[in-house]
Amino acid sequence: MTLTVGRLEIRAWDGVSGGLLTSDPYAVESLTSYVEAGGYRDVADLPRRLEETHLRGRGGAAFPLARKLAAVRSQHGRPVVVANGEEGEPGSLKDRYLMLHRPHLVLDGLRLMARETDAHRAIVYVSDPRVEQAIRIAIEDSEAFWDVPIELFRVAHTYVAGEESALVRAIDGGPALPTAKPPRAFERGIGGAPTLVQNVETLAHVARIASGCAADTFLATVTGAGFEPALLEVPFGTPLRSLVGLTGDLRGVLAGGLFGGLLREPWDTALSYDTFRAIGSGLGCGSFALLGPDDCPVDAAADAVTYLSNESSRQCGVCINGTAGMRDVLAGLRVGTTTPDDITRMTGWTQKLPGRGACALIDAASRTAASLLREFPDEVEAHLAGRCPRCAALGALPRHTRNHLEIT
Repeated sequence: MTLTVGRLEIRAWDGVSGGLLTSDPYAVESLTSYVEAGGYRDVADLPRRLEETHLRGRGGAAFPLARKLAAVRSQHGRPVVVANGEEGEPGSLKDRYLMLHRPHLVLDGLRLMARETDAHRAIVYVSDPRVEQAIRIAIEDSEAFWDVPIELFRVAHTYVAGEESALVRAIDGGPALPTAKPPRAFERGIGGAPTLVQNVETLAHVARIASGCAADTFLATVTGAGFEPALLEVPFGTPLRSLVGLTGDLRGVLAGGLFGGLLREPWDTALSYDTFRAIGSGLGCGSFALLGPDDCPVDAAADAVTYLSNESSRQCGVCINGTAGMRDVLAGLRVGTTTPDDITRMTGWTQKLPGRGACALIDAASRTAASLLREFPDEVEAHLAGRCPRCAALGALPRHTRNHLEIT
């Protein structure tokens, strides 16, 4: 399903200026204004700057870009570089925002990576038709700044289509489905060449770092609890409480897209990779789905795992059976038909299944289920006893309400 967002709240945090969001974040940045602000210039020491700024990938894995760049440059053969704009997380719209409103910032980051790797191809990988049109226009406008062929590849949107090996497989003419590793893309990717795949927001930060800025902010998408969706540029270290506002009525949050799991009271946790990892979660793509006073965490977990089960690429038996098993236990828990033995079985799955699929979809489902049991034991017990009036009122019909956000 799709939730269309109209006048999305878009703003930079107090004190943040010259970042990914301009002074008029609702405007579309032109080539002229971008060049006048210092864009499409080259720097001689970009690898050193990336190392010093500790830039990590903003797609979810948070892998240090300097290490990934070095790994690609150490391989034999001329590489391919890819801007990954297939924003698979249903609660995130940061990448589409950047490609629609600041396409030259993204393209400039891709151009710089092509130069640093001596790439022979540069590709922008998208699924949104409006984004495709915006990027096509920006490519044509910026043609004079490119010294490597740049291509635009559009894929049908699915949750797994943005996974690195699925991206490689699709561009090479196959289905957008993950493959087993190794090899990884940096070793043998598109056309057999070493391939550097980077998330759109990561590349936007590359362009900013080239102009002398730091990489000390990230884009966060905040949804749920009855609020209009918001896209915020936030400094690392900001407490989550400041990001979401008043927390007295909030029951929790689904953090980091579908990979961070459910958290009950993380409001004083600083927004950083290390602090969220320390509490058993993760920043992921920077998406935060809030649970309001009328939301049930059991229902939220059941909805998320149902979505993941539906989005499985149906290639790995462990994922097909594992996500379906967790989906059925959580769906039964929501309506009061799950037993304590079912919960025991699901607990075992959450411990044994992560890392066993071609991609991390099974990991996301396992973390969501495990976090529900860990963070909301009282609510789980209430459902086992059939005492959740909110879920009882919803009835026993299967539901799948997770929205894929779109910007109008």
